[in-house]
Amino acid sequence: MRRSHVRNVSLAAVAATVLSVGAAAPPTEHTPPVKKPVAVGHGGAVASVDPDASAAGIEVLRRGGNAVDAAVATAAALGVTEPYSAGIGGGGYFVYYDAKSRTVHTVDGRETAPLSADASLFLGPDGKPLPFEEAMTSGLSIGTPGTPATWDTALGAWGTKSLRELLEPAERLARDGFTVDATFRAQTAANEARFRDFPASAELFLPGGKLPAVGSVLKNPDLARTYQRLGRQGAGALYRGDLARDIVRTVQDPPVRDGATRTVRPGDLTTRDLSRYDTVRRKPVKTSYRGLDVYGMAPSSSGGTTVGEALNILEGTDLSSLSHKRYLHRFIEASRVSFADRGRWVGDPAFEDVPVTGLLSQRFADSRACLIRDDAVLKSPLAPGDPRRPVPCGTGGKAAPTTYEGENTTHLTASDKWGNVVAYTLTIESTGGSGITVPGRGFLLNNELTDFSFAPADLAVHDPNLPGPGKRPRSSMSPTIVLDHRDRPVLALGSPGGATIITTVLQTLTGVVDRGLPLVEAIAAPRASQRNQATTELEPALYDSPLRAELEAIGHAFRENPEIGAATGVQRLPDGRWLAAAEKTRRGGGSAMVVRPAGRP
Repeated sequence: MRRSHVRNVSLAAVAATVLSVGAAAPPTEHTPPVKKPVAVGHGGAVASVDPDASAAGIEVLRRGGNAVDAAVATAAALGVTEPYSAGIGGGGYFVYYDAKSRTVHTVDGRETAPLSADASLFLGPDGKPLPFEEAMTSGLSIGTPGTPATWDTALGAWGTKSLRELLEPAERLARDGFTVDATFRAQTAANEARFRDFPASAELFLPGGKLPAVGSVLKNPDLARTYQRLGRQGAGALYRGDLARDIVRTVQDPPVRDGATRTVRPGDLTTRDLSRYDTVRRKPVKTSYRGLDVYGMAPSSSGGTTVGEALNILEGTDLSSLSHKRYLHRFIEASRVSFADRGRWVGDPAFEDVPVTGLLSQRFADSRACLIRDDAVLKSPLAPGDPRRPVPCGTGGKAAPTTYEGENTTHLTASDKWGNVVAYTLTIESTGGSGITVPGRGFLLNNELTDFSFAPADLAVHDPNLPGPGKRPRSSMSPTIVLDHRDRPVLALGSPGGATIITTVLQTLTGVVDRGLPLVEAIAAPRASQRNQATTELEPALYDSPLRAELEAIGHAFRENPEIGAATGVQRLPDGRWLAAAEKTRRGGGSAMVVRPAGRP
């Protein structure tokens, strides 16, 4: 689950303590832009979790760049200010709406397993799955990064600026530093023990051997130089040459400090794995809902098919007329059913026969929707249906519980004056990824391969998400773009949060489309998340409300989750203005900006 910076620190606090990598530095005048959860205006919009990153995207739009250019610049800046959530050591999914052709396109930039990987990747000598913590902080968990290749693919297809120009704001931010807030410090503290075991991580994130102080300025000159190299040589510099060899050396022989007691297993990533990496331009998945067309990411992500199936299940119910209790009940049950089908059918399509058309058919959704009753609750783990041969109220096999998926990611949305739109979700997986920084390069490596199932949840049920050579682990990332009946953009959104991404996007969409909430209020609404598990997660505002008891009375069981997701979105208003929206409070709130705010000339 991603975090967001709380930037509301005084200038006095900012000047009080300034830190750079490994040493104190004189105070600087860096003042981050003001963080606002909603902005309305003309010329384009950017919404992300961080004001410095959103400002980088807006800077590009003001210089004549388009939404794709702005998205790349924003993502690069997030690699500086949100290094525990995203960066060039990770991957993601890029969804783009082209205004000229009124079509949606996607880029699968998911990390891939080494060519040597097989289903036993995360099994110990005894044949049992490794403890998650041990697998996470290891070379085993690191897949070939996809983020630089994603930028290269998107810019080559739809961008107007060079990568060098687009990396300049992030390079400047890395060189000059960003203001540390309480959230960044807390996440560093949560990773402190891991970081101390890797000298390069300790030097970068524990300057002077200490946690960075709130209000200090953290600099990353190594990343500035790495961005400069990528700008000069192109994204391919990460996949070949010295930088690629440094990544491989770090994975195969993790640089652990002398005296560390942590077991850090080496990985088997090779220069061949990096040089062979490529993104995949996939046809987006499409679901019609209430007269709108909802476009999402196809497998290897499960986001588009699972959100789409749930919307199809809900299509037959007038959610706008329901009480809050009945709305939540229907939302929870549709989520439960779609997750049951996700677990059985969705994996990397290069390795698995994923029945995308069947999963998104209304016939299949109707066959599953008839399981849902207003006066009773389905029991999890619920058995999947068979989208190839739908049977009303039928199931197609044995139930299996949903396996664990890490929860740290980030999402950004961007639009431009021409009407182009981007929804882009990117990640390094867990908070701090593998915990391993590439020495001298300034970025953390992902632990994305832990998104694979370590072993089947049930040996009697086929698991499409076991590791394999060059395979992409299943993801829940759900960057989404919604068009009207004339193929014009209505809104775009997405969220971090591991498997809760799917339910966050689904709840936000139905909040806007069915419940009539403004986008910023739909994002702020208290969330529930059901993922084919015995209990449904509720945020405190729901967990502590009378609604909980009303839902428990018909059979629901709940557990509390302090925060679910951290969405951002952009919306095209009827008068042509753009609205950017982000979280009001989750993770300290997000950052929404427009090129020309309403009311300004």
